Amino acid sequence: MTTYLDHAATTPMLPEAARALAEQLVRTGNPSSLHTSGRAARRVVEESREQIAATLGARPSEVIFTGGGTEADNLAVKGLFWARRRQDPARMRILVSAVEHHAVIDPAFWMAAHAGAEIVLLPVDQDGVVRPDALAAELEAHGEQAALISVMWANNEVGALQPLDDVVALARRYGVPVHADAVQAVGQLPVDFAASGLDALTVSGHKVGGPGGIGALVARRGLELTPVLHGGGQERGVRSGTLAVPLIASMAVALEAAVADQPAYAVRVGALRDQLVAAVRHVAPDAVLRGPADLARRLPANAHFTFPGCEGDSLLYLLDSAGIECSTGSACQAGVPQPSHVLLAMGLDEVDARGALRFSLGRTSTASDVDALASALPGVVDRARAAGLAGAAHSSGGAA
Repeated sequence: MTTYLDHAATTPMLPEAARALAEQLVRTGNPSSLHTSGRAARRVVEESREQIAATLGARPSEVIFTGGGTEADNLAVKGLFWARRRQDPARMRILVSAVEHHAVIDPAFWMAAHAGAEIVLLPVDQDGVVRPDALAAELEAHGEQAALISVMWANNEVGALQPLDDVVALARRYGVPVHADAVQAVGQLPVDFAASGLDALTVSGHKVGGPGGIGALVARRGLELTPVLHGGGQERGVRSGTLAVPLIASMAVALEAAVADQPAYAVRVGALRDQLVAAVRHVAPDAVLRGPADLARRLPANAHFTFPGCEGDSLLYLLDSAGIECSTGSACQAGVPQPSHVLLAMGLDEVDARGALRFSLGRTSTASDVDALASALPGVVDRARAAGLAGAAHSSGGAA
């Protein structure tokens, strides 16, 4: 029997989302076509767009469908930079938090290498929370050169909630648009695009019980974006490509269900997360909870630990062999033997950062999942620590 503790990577599909997907998969019609089947497909797309907009506190015209969260982040970073640069050549600086997902950080650095951008990594405190004072100082010194700011709603690894109200307030003083990756936040926290004051927001289908391969960038009306993809001019002319009607319909259903259930979900899963944290601390007393110690200041489903003397990959594979699935952090970086950039930005050294495990709960999680982890973890930590010590001794002997 498998214990799934990696809901931050992807979530089981909601039954209603799966039904919506299956219903549309057997229908024919390109939503850009003008005949009857095409118009029927377009109606599904536009009704889904209205559904998503209502769910997220946005206007339908602000919802731009993409192939997932990564594409939406790329469109936000690249599209905003190019548009702002065209309006004002002095707008060269891209400000991103040092703990952003690679879907934001990597496009930003690509723009530095290929489009003349200057990257500013906004520092975070030891909990992984962006420091508003650092942003204020950066804008005071270089506000006229800032093209955009991207700060995630909540961190995908350590769960830290970010001070978006402060970020938006500071950005407004200098006329700088703000984008937030809210992939982890939607369904766990109240998310209202209009109330947030943000200029752009990223969401993803498979993080909320919907299908993979579909996401959206919610971008306020009047926000100029330079296209990253070119072709048929769909989606306000900034995201060309035939729209995936089944995926769009399924994501709309999943988002609506996840947001409707969010208050109850946060209470139930938050309590379960608290039990998990207590259980890990009990069976592995030297494990260190990373991210905000105040559990109310992090995602309700997130618990991120480092285990001294252990390699995270060793812990992951040993737990996996015991039927418990979790993560060392971002699944997009799985298999790459390097410490998390999030933990390094929080001030951890490479040795400590390598011993990280992220446990993330979800809709299907139960107390028995916590019990299974508590039962397996002591032996797994002992074996991982022994392997780590043996490896360190072998490395030391070889160097000598």
